Amino acid sequence: MDSCVPLPMEPKVLQEITEKAKDYALMHGICMRRKDAFDRDALHFAPFLLLPSAFPKGEFERACQLQTILNELMHKVAHDREFLIATLAQTVKVDEFTRRLVDIYNTVAQEGVAQPLSLGLLRSDLMLNVGPCDGPAFCCWHQVEINTIASGFGWLGPASGLIHRFVLGELGRKDLLDRIPENNSLSGLSGAMLEAHKIYNQPKAVILFIVEDVTYNICDQKFHEFKIREMNPDVFVERKTLTEVANEGHLDNQKRLFVDGKEIAVIYFRCGYSPDQYPSEREWDARLMMERSMAIKSPSIHYHLAGTKKVQQELALPGTLERFCDDPEKIKSIKSIFTGLYTLDKGEEGDKSVAMAMKNPERFVLKPQREGGGNNTYGDDIPPFLESIKDSEERNAYILMDRILPPKTMNYVVRPGHEKAELKEVISELGIFGYVIGDQNRIISNHQVGHMLRTKLSHVNEGGVAAGLGALDSVFLVDVEKCCEAPCTDLDGCCQ
Repeated sequence: MDSCVPLPMEPKVLQEITEKAKDYALMHGICMRRKDAFDRDALHFAPFLLLPSAFPKGEFERACQLQTILNELMHKVAHDREFLIATLAQTVKVDEFTRRLVDIYNTVAQEGVAQPLSLGLLRSDLMLNVGPCDGPAFCCWHQVEINTIASGFGWLGPASGLIHRFVLGELGRKDLLDRIPENNSLSGLSGAMLEAHKIYNQPKAVILFIVEDVTYNICDQKFHEFKIREMNPDVFVERKTLTEVANEGHLDNQKRLFVDGKEIAVIYFRCGYSPDQYPSEREWDARLMMERSMAIKSPSIHYHLAGTKKVQQELALPGTLERFCDDPEKIKSIKSIFTGLYTLDKGEEGDKSVAMAMKNPERFVLKPQREGGGNNTYGDDIPPFLESIKDSEERNAYILMDRILPPKTMNYVVRPGHEKAELKEVISELGIFGYVIGDQNRIISNHQVGHMLRTKLSHVNEGGVAAGLGALDSVFLVDVEKCCEAPCTDLDGCCQ
């Protein structure tokens, strides 16, 4: 898939458009705080690609259409207590963080759930796969994961499209602008929180953002707050850390949550997905208090658990989807994006997975039950790690996934602190946003609301923009043929 403009660009043109694009990003809040030079009052533009990346139009449209089906699936998974407990039974024996989450889940279930409604703000991450073809074509696309907590880039996703529309306009290529699809993720996700607020039916209650002690990805969070205020000026947003909730929060006798004297209608977690975000028992107490409350949570504890890697692996097993869906076409569409996912639990199947990974480690990714990026193990690092845990129950805390091999393209990477844009070989990951509101018996709202594209250097394993490993990008729709039409479920099946 070729670039939308010829590469390499003439040096003078490249320098001029790079400077303009940097300024545009800075002036439009497409920014982050730098981890290596933190200043609460200073922002740097987020890393971005100078040009939008080509993406097959048909596959993009199918990904968007599939999101509401995935929303429905995850909603049903989150509300299937028997399935969640059974699926995570081995994981909780060795993964303390997941065990603590399950303890909260059990406590709330035993006491009786105060708020049956949940707000799922979801993002399904997908990659095109070339298999062994090693070319610009692709044979299929696979789901990397589905995020149920702190699904970021609702602002920075559409913001990258703003940069690219500006760049193409400055290059005199307005004829290409209609190839960058509309992206309403910010208003869609913010609107979802406002819808939940309306359902709560206490106009003076506020929306609570649970945030880190230090927030680097500040613009992505604040633009959600600003959009909520713009869409409904009568609804206010509060930002609190878990520690602040522990110190300032309480439940009344109706289990309404009050923090710093304000009633909370909706809780939006942008923090709470990693063990280091619970430095003491006080933070765990705050999480339990919120789960016990009448506030509508995104995510509720059961939605959080539904997003674990072990659940993702279990859903890919034969017959599991049929537990949640009786529509053959929906089941077929979901299965079409699954890649190979394998248990590492101690036992015959887990031993087979270990042997497979030890023999061909370059084909796999080892994943723990964590969100936030930077936690996976790849390629040659897999055998020594598996060797160290092969006789331990710690294996149960991980899953093995087929490594997806996306097509490589060329683009200019623009980074803060770097004077010149660098032409690099890159690969991309598409995220589709959706939201779902409902309880165990019904779904009130179910929508696909936007997308984001992250791109990284082709030789880099992890690609989180907030972690400094990737760059913002946007979709440039192209008509492109698949390298073959054969369905594939693992790398051996590709292009055969």
